[in-house]
Amino acid sequence: MSRWKRIILLLSIIGPGIITANIDNDAGGIATYSIAGAHFGYSLLWTLIPTTIALIVVQEMSARMGAVTGKGLADLIRENYGVKITFWLMACLLITDLGNTAAEFAGWAASTEIFGINKYISVPVGAIFVWLIVVKGSYRVFEKIFLFVCAVYLVYIPSAIMARPDWSQVAIQTIKPSFHFNSAYILTFIGVVGTTITPWMQFYLQSAVVEKGVRKEHYWASRIDVIFGCFMTDIVAFFIIVACGATLFKAGITIDSAKEAAMSLAPIAGRYASILFAIGLANASLFSASILPLATAYYICEGMGWEAGVNKTFKEAPQFMWLYTLLIAIGSLIILMPNAPLISIMWISQVINGVMLPFVLIFMLSLINKKGLMGDYINTKAFNIIAWATTLIMIALTGMFVVSMFI
Repeated sequence: MSRWKRIILLLSIIGPGIITANIDNDAGGIATYSIAGAHFGYSLLWTLIPTTIALIVVQEMSARMGAVTGKGLADLIRENYGVKITFWLMACLLITDLGNTAAEFAGWAASTEIFGINKYISVPVGAIFVWLIVVKGSYRVFEKIFLFVCAVYLVYIPSAIMARPDWSQVAIQTIKPSFHFNSAYILTFIGVVGTTITPWMQFYLQSAVVEKGVRKEHYWASRIDVIFGCFMTDIVAFFIIVACGATLFKAGITIDSAKEAAMSLAPIAGRYASILFAIGLANASLFSASILPLATAYYICEGMGWEAGVNKTFKEAPQFMWLYTLLIAIGSLIILMPNAPLISIMWISQVINGVMLPFVLIFMLSLINKKGLMGDYINTKAFNIIAWATTLIMIALTGMFVVSMFI
């Protein structure tokens, strides 16, 4: 294959890996990185190196299984481990993703309030917008829109530059691991690492690779897509931490949310840095409010053996379309309720996320090492060592994160 044909093929395949990785920087992720920078300066930047490696390892396996088998992860779990296990796995993930969807609309509401737009206007408009993109569009149109949305994340780079950080200190603390033995630092450390890999991401990526029709002989292009996406999402995280570390940490300002970070930047780094930060939060929240319920509809339908896909109509895939519609509707309505217990919703969804992640990772490693399923595309011995080490570390950190919520 000539170089130009390879480039054209690559451009036709990229999308699922970039989109899936960037969804990781949702409202909760941006809040976590903002708090890390505001409370601990640059001292947590080094964690982004191992977390990027972990993200690449797990996402690569998801994309590879999709390209080789032509089936989604939930579909493979049902076929190999039975309907009963699949049903309970899907039920738990449905509950946590409903909470996550509500949290994304909360981030959207908070970011638009910075610009003076009331949540009773912004949330319904946002919900209708993301619903129309999926329900009335095709996969090709949907993907192009969200690839553009991914580019908007780059606003955090100029926001950090406007904060005028000490780049020599940034460089040193990025490559020099440091650790502080106090509960606040440990909890933030776990939060930064724990936001990297979530159960629903693996289901969505594999389903997206399948729907796009990526074949195993073209998997090399999908791998590039995944790796580029993983680097992109953690580069964005890097600049969020730098922006808050250079300003809020230096000024001794503590925050509890991404909205507070955006508002606090204005008097220190300037109004434009604050506006760019708020735009990034709005973009991430609305983006994730669309993809999260879409991922949920994908894996529930696959697990239950129902038709699924963005290219389908209500008549062709009624369960898929109704699930997506109901998740959007319920998630947005929760935010519009007076005195909605948003903190409890976010807390419960994160606990269930943490509990479910080990099961999903173990299922993935079991499936990808089945010779009858993957053929010559099973993990190599070296990759298995890295993958199992990554899985065990993620399980340990997630376990610590869940336990910390009860302390």
